[in-house]
Amino acid sequence: MTDAMQPRLTQIFKFVRCAYADGVAELIYAFDQGEELIERIQFPDVPALAPGRVAAFDQALRLLHLIAGISYYKAGVPPKIEVAGAPLDDATADLLDALYLHGLAEFAYRNKLDLRGRIAFPRGGTALPPAAPLGLPQRTLVPIGGGKDSLVAVEAIKHAGGEATAVWVGGSDLIAACAARTGLPMLNIQRELSPKLFELNRLGAWNGHIPVTAVNSAILAVAAILYGYDSIAFANERSASAATLEYEGQLVNHQWSKGFAFEILLNDWVHGHVAADLDYFSLLRPYAELAITRAFAKLPTYFEAFSSCNRNFRILGPRPVDRWCGQCPKCHFVFLALAPFMPKTRLLGIFGRNLLDDETLAAGFDALLEYQDHKPFECVGEGAEARAAMHALSQRPEWQEDALVARFRSEILPLLDPAELAIEPWLVAQGEHRIPARLQAALEIFD
Repeated sequence: MTDAMQPRLTQIFKFVRCAYADGVAELIYAFDQGEELIERIQFPDVPALAPGRVAAFDQALRLLHLIAGISYYKAGVPPKIEVAGAPLDDATADLLDALYLHGLAEFAYRNKLDLRGRIAFPRGGTALPPAAPLGLPQRTLVPIGGGKDSLVAVEAIKHAGGEATAVWVGGSDLIAACAARTGLPMLNIQRELSPKLFELNRLGAWNGHIPVTAVNSAILAVAAILYGYDSIAFANERSASAATLEYEGQLVNHQWSKGFAFEILLNDWVHGHVAADLDYFSLLRPYAELAITRAFAKLPTYFEAFSSCNRNFRILGPRPVDRWCGQCPKCHFVFLALAPFMPKTRLLGIFGRNLLDDETLAAGFDALLEYQDHKPFECVGEGAEARAAMHALSQRPEWQEDALVARFRSEILPLLDPAELAIEPWLVAQGEHRIPARLQAALEIFD
């Protein structure tokens, strides 16, 4: 990568080619006439690909190439996108246009960019006939992220008697420890970003949040065909569909690729292009964060291993000396959401401190409550949900004197409508989902 290259001035982003051999997928990209950026995905101990799955695998691999390119495209956001090979059909181009626009909405907001009208994947390919069933084995890949949600999903599937494998992408020891506690078979896939991406950053590339859940979803679609699974069960909850804020007429949602709109797009695309019997869905979609934390509070096996603190999973930069930094929105929200459902001493033991008795954290909790600020750009519940949890604590003697709970009672609570503070509505299933019939018994864990 030459110092003469200026990523923000590039004019074309190219999807050059993708390839697979011996358990390694190579995804190749380039800007203009520049050097190739090569990403590698390593699938361990792969069996021979069954002849009847080759076409499905090729489709899944191509989609992975197209989705994972978002990590590189955002370095320059050039005005033109080129895709080598057969032209994209409308369904594929529609999926990618939506993912790149909405999945990069936070990135665009923070960098003061407007991507509307700029992202346009080339199309014109003939629509393929609907994919046929492949006879995939009835077993589920359950992505493990190290946090409470995926562990609740694991236990729900175990409750239903379903055969499942805990899977994660990357080399996190914390996630590996959580996966080991599930008792499930484990699959660890490695993703190696092109080192030249970090060089582009040094040369002044645009940088910011990408929809990594979409990338991991595409990786797991490939894995499902390689290893033989008929379902991919993420643990994305109902409030993931709620926008963080609105900016110049566009909704900005940090969790867009965890939301129901993306789930529908990808599930429909997989059914149409890869395999009619491969389901992509979220097992926790009907539930809010508070329902999930209530379920998690009954799973002490994981209390000493889990962490939702994203600082544990940074590619670059310092990580907490323990599992919880205590400073980030994820730490704040998980503490608040667990508090109504767990003995106080147990919760303080998990976090090693009382976050609600620290006045220096007031601004962070205010943002969760959407009090004088918008919801943080993080995977946290809705403001109304956080207010319901805080209200519940404000009614309990063991929490009332803690600094931030007392402040809520005196300063914030008088401004709120009491009719909107009940915690009970957040504990019941609501809304649509795509959970296959054979796994719906898993939801009994919430009863």
